Amino acid sequence: MRGRRIKEFFFDGNNDIINFMETKIRKIDKNQIDETVIQEAGEVLQRGGLVAFPTETVYGLGAHALKEEAALKTYAAKGRPSDNPLIVHIAEYEALKEMAVNIPAETDILAMHFWPGPLTMVFEKSEAVPYGTTGGLDTVAVRMPSDPVAQALIRAAGGFVSAPSANTSGRPSPTTAEHVAEDLNGKIDMILDGGTVDIGLESTILDMTVSPPMILRPGAVTSEMLEELIGEVSIDETLLGDESDKAPKAPGMKYRHYAPKAKLLIVEGDLREEVLAIRQLSYAAHREGRQTGIIATAETLPFYKYGSVKNIGTRENEKTIARSLYRVLREFDEEEVETIYSESFAVQGMGKAIMNRLEKAAGHLRISAGAVVKQQKYRRITFVSGTDSARASMAAEILRHFELKQEYVVDSRGLVVLFPEPPNQKAEAIMKSAQMTLSDHVSRQFDEENLQDDALILAIEESQKSKLLSEYGRGWNVYTLNEFVGDDTAIPDPYGKPLTAYGECFEVLCRLVSRLAEKLDSLVEEEG
Repeated sequence: MRGRRIKEFFFDGNNDIINFMETKIRKIDKNQIDETVIQEAGEVLQRGGLVAFPTETVYGLGAHALKEEAALKTYAAKGRPSDNPLIVHIAEYEALKEMAVNIPAETDILAMHFWPGPLTMVFEKSEAVPYGTTGGLDTVAVRMPSDPVAQALIRAAGGFVSAPSANTSGRPSPTTAEHVAEDLNGKIDMILDGGTVDIGLESTILDMTVSPPMILRPGAVTSEMLEELIGEVSIDETLLGDESDKAPKAPGMKYRHYAPKAKLLIVEGDLREEVLAIRQLSYAAHREGRQTGIIATAETLPFYKYGSVKNIGTRENEKTIARSLYRVLREFDEEEVETIYSESFAVQGMGKAIMNRLEKAAGHLRISAGAVVKQQKYRRITFVSGTDSARASMAAEILRHFELKQEYVVDSRGLVVLFPEPPNQKAEAIMKSAQMTLSDHVSRQFDEENLQDDALILAIEESQKSKLLSEYGRGWNVYTLNEFVGDDTAIPDPYGKPLTAYGECFEVLCRLVSRLAEKLDSLVEEEG
């Protein structure tokens, strides 16, 4: 047997069966296409049924583009508004002339470079295209996908397949057959499982009925790539703006799309501020017992501690981010997080497409990172000692075990660190006896990068404070720990002494750090 079958029952208010559909799932390899499977799927489409299939962008929900009743089935299966137009997929360039009229001359050069591929173009429709497919518009969106499975299916279906993304309307688009099944099992006839798609975001949509041509939805084909070929290209101003009351000319323009079940908020600012703001927001949620999700990148992943943190890709290659976006949103659904915080991305190149999808998924909800972080006087606390092998690192670890009202980056540094060293063994023994550990600690040299306006520098000894001030100036938040908490109890130096001396040092540090925690919380109340 080549695939699986998913059976779904639908019930009315009396719990009686009112409909039943069997969804067949057929595995298919784009490198070695099973023509029997393709023929079976093509016959389903020719009969007016629905088949989900892979493209290079996302999985599409295929129907016969020239059968209006098939379009109605598409809208019903997705729960999609009927004024949201469908894209007609073709496999031969000549087929465009049957779908569209008054085709601009620039179309040839665009098709030569980007078809097959992730570019959809909007034209005046021909009489052959039913209004059910175009959402009642006199224009038609046309694309030629490059995925071999998609091309084979289009040909088997007669050459014209309408296909929105194969998901429940408004949900994150599917990048695997499993995603399709999550949303549409029992509602469509067949799913062709061709594995994970290559790009992960829907195609660029370019309106060819206006001059200059206008991007209605950004994608992998960027404005820069288009302008190299045909000159000026305009961009719909509502792409990253609020919802419009106008009828959408292309899929994804009018309605909230790509959305997870949780509330998604985009945190905007420079990247450092975004990370600090998300840290604080996720920490506040943690203290309140709320589960949050964080969309992070490879570059920022290590900086987050609370919530479900997911690596969406690397900023050095935004294609990795595009490919993972919908998968990550669906994973958050499985984890049932309440709120998702996302970093923002540069609105240029592929980043424009990524931000467009994030904005739609978030319903245009944004948070100013600066507004969050400016509420907090200190965001980083660094303890400083001579070698960073005992007292400073012990103080940092003690502070990390306090449940503070705000979240801080807590670390330690040394003024004389010739090379990275593990913690003092006696210090580690004392910490372990208190259910704490320095096992991950490596001594590090203090340098100018540790000095920020929002950093609190706490020296263990007065001499260390003096050295910091003399070397870096007095324009920073530099104190001794005793001075800052208002307690003149001397912090003993246990170096070279018995284990009991480290225990005595630990007791003093616990007392001072406890007072530090109280003061930090009192500062939060004053700022509030």
